[in-house]
Amino acid sequence: MKWFTKSGTAATVHSAAEGQVTSRADQEALLASLLAMAWVVEARDPYTGGHLWRVSRYAALLCERAGTSLSVCARVSIGAFLHDLGKVGIPDAILRKPSALSDDEHAVIQTHPELGGRLLAGHPLAHWAIDAVRSHHERPDGQGYPDGLVGDAVPHAARVVGICDAFDAMTSTRPYRVAMPVPQALEHMAGALGRQFDDELCRHFLALGAEGLLDHIAAHSDDGIPLQHCMNCGPTLVVRREQFVGESVYCRNCGGEYRLDHSLDDRPYRVEPTGRQGQAKDLAPVADTALIQRFVRDTAIAALSSSA
Repeated sequence: MKWFTKSGTAATVHSAAEGQVTSRADQEALLASLLAMAWVVEARDPYTGGHLWRVSRYAALLCERAGTSLSVCARVSIGAFLHDLGKVGIPDAILRKPSALSDDEHAVIQTHPELGGRLLAGHPLAHWAIDAVRSHHERPDGQGYPDGLVGDAVPHAARVVGICDAFDAMTSTRPYRVAMPVPQALEHMAGALGRQFDDELCRHFLALGAEGLLDHIAAHSDDGIPLQHCMNCGPTLVVRREQFVGESVYCRNCGGEYRLDHSLDDRPYRVEPTGRQGQAKDLAPVADTALIQRFVRDTAIAALSSSA
């Protein structure tokens, strides 16, 4: 497999065997393309808006609290953003099912870490994210998947992302259940220390929660931008930072159109239903390139500054 990037007018070809790129610009372009791919994969599920951003933000906070080096922290955050890449291979009927999954459907969902790993194979930046992508559902007690790894055999990045991914799942609404309040989710996690979650890392995460340092991320899709509520479907509306008052926002579950409006209580964002339905072109998944560029610039710069 070969991966292609372009810096200025000169294209550079990178083979899987090389596993290297020649310039910072190439690295940034390759990373941005991976993040955009992950974003579009996430957009297939209307109830996971902002999930990748939230998990990456939680991961960065957890690594910082645990004393992880800046470069490793950045790469774990990248892995967190990419961790669900393999869900591109999960049928829509399962991703969008409005009720709890059957055992057979769970088995299909459980294929996504391995598929994500295969998608990354040969990519010049794969070593930054492969542990998080392939192993974020492993558990210290060996009851995870796909490899049933035990204890310290679970890679560090996977242990971090596993904690953050589970917390976000618990504190996010699904068609068949409402989101847990943050304190309830933290209580649940405290009861699974050393079994589902790495003991030391999860204690750091619980401390962050007790200090209220997770609240500005939970139920948000960007810094300072909470998920907005569709009248029919719940918190499925993702507002982009660069949108202006009067622009349209769509529920990707029911297709309802909303208009971004001024808030009546000084909150920065609010939406009002228009009573119209979005057309196919309105509902097509599009990556938030501005958010991705901010992520590359602000969060991943430490990873890009080191070849280790």
